[in-house]
Amino acid sequence: MFGFGQRKAEVETTAQPVDQQQDANVDTVVTERQTGGKTNWKNLIPVIACGAGLFSDGYINNVIGSVVTILDREYQDIWRNSNAKKYVGDIAFAGTVVGMLLFGYLSDKWSRTNSLLVSTIILIIFAALAAGSFYKGDAVGMFNILTAWRFFVGLGIGGEYPAGSVGCAENTGELKSGQRNMWFILFTNSMIDWGFVIGAFVPYVVSAACHNGHLSTIWRTSLGIGVVFPLVLFVLRLFVSEPEEFQKNSMKHARTPYRLVLRFYGFRLFIVSLIWFIYDFSAYSFGIYSPKIVANIYPSDSPLTTIFGWNTVINLFYIPGTMLGAPVSDLLGPRYALALGVFAQAIVGFIMAACYSSLAQPGRVAAFAVVYGIFQSLGELGPGNNIGLIAAKTCATGIRGQYYGLAAAMGKIGAFVGTWVFPYIEAAGGGDERLAAQYPFWVSSSLCVLSAALVLFCLPHIGQDTIQAEDARFRAFLEENGYDTRQLGLRKGEEIGELGEAEGAEEVSIEKKVSPAQ
Repeated sequence: MFGFGQRKAEVETTAQPVDQQQDANVDTVVTERQTGGKTNWKNLIPVIACGAGLFSDGYINNVIGSVVTILDREYQDIWRNSNAKKYVGDIAFAGTVVGMLLFGYLSDKWSRTNSLLVSTIILIIFAALAAGSFYKGDAVGMFNILTAWRFFVGLGIGGEYPAGSVGCAENTGELKSGQRNMWFILFTNSMIDWGFVIGAFVPYVVSAACHNGHLSTIWRTSLGIGVVFPLVLFVLRLFVSEPEEFQKNSMKHARTPYRLVLRFYGFRLFIVSLIWFIYDFSAYSFGIYSPKIVANIYPSDSPLTTIFGWNTVINLFYIPGTMLGAPVSDLLGPRYALALGVFAQAIVGFIMAACYSSLAQPGRVAAFAVVYGIFQSLGELGPGNNIGLIAAKTCATGIRGQYYGLAAAMGKIGAFVGTWVFPYIEAAGGGDERLAAQYPFWVSSSLCVLSAALVLFCLPHIGQDTIQAEDARFRAFLEENGYDTRQLGLRKGEEIGELGEAEGAEEVSIEKKVSPAQ
């Protein structure tokens, strides 16, 4: 794959059990001829091609907020009384969950790169159809068509998570050790955050070009521009081969022993999914501050350029956390980086909840915005940057797509649950507006502390070579339980390349030493 670098160093890694309940009597020693890695454009291209598609997730999910604002102004009561108003913003999330599960399976049992190409094609086609939504000149019919296309757009986005992120993680193994987590984050979560910023900025530019008029042109153009990035990425992905780890450890042609997989990874998958669920669940309540800031800055009948301009500023709060936090994941490790970010976010959240009455005043918008920006940045430094990284690197290659897809889907389900639960938490404040705003933050900040405890005490250390070590450990476990590991890997003659074609293919030898039962 692009002539990836020579193996330069020999590293010995002692495999540890997934949790204390399993593998108590097995000490697996993994001896690897490991690459020192080299970071250059040749090695970065597969990382960019696999991970950067998540830009579309941020763009498409954020631009719809601006589209809804425009539809409300253009169609007024027709839009406000339609069923589409309730669903057009969230229907893509339902499609995303389906896409995560479907493409998680396909990326393991079919192909990483082909799954990416299919999801990209889906994204391009239905993003274009959404921009051109029309139904016999009927506004309500057009709203319904737009909603339907948005579901399929979500399906394409969902495919980017398991196929793209796991491929990105596997390809970072060819980069210089000590930088791998940073590059993964810069081309996954950072791409999502930049997608949010551009998804807010494009409607601002188009509105300015249209002088806040020609409303249909503004929202259709804003949606249509969402086709450009996946179209460029599609061309780049045509030249990317399967990750080397996938070539050697794929279960494409083997029966997946799900019972053994659950024994080995069930507890870990539960913890990763729970952390992701909590993160997205809590994000609902954190989002209530953004409208409060905006409401204090401009009136509801302001020009579109004013609304979209401030929306861009609000979304820029994400960028410092994800960009500056990316190297932290290599310096501290993903576990400690996530725990640090989420614990600091909890502290700021408690402060914001306690001081809500003082902060939420029109005369203190600047101070409020700064504190809110710090809060958002800490969320990106912690779980935003690291939960996907942890999900991509804490399991073996043969089931990584399904493992990641299930964990990511649980995160999206957490957002749905939060949407339904938090109104009841707010209602517990009765008629007191201060309490209604504070209660969700007390709950969410407490859940941040729980997330920090889960990641510190229930997940293993994640190093620069965790992917290779996990593959070796899982192979050893399968062999101990009578599974023929000679089935793993891609067969020669497959159209996606012969096993071992990459120059300097990594050699792994596994020595199992069974210790006496204790």
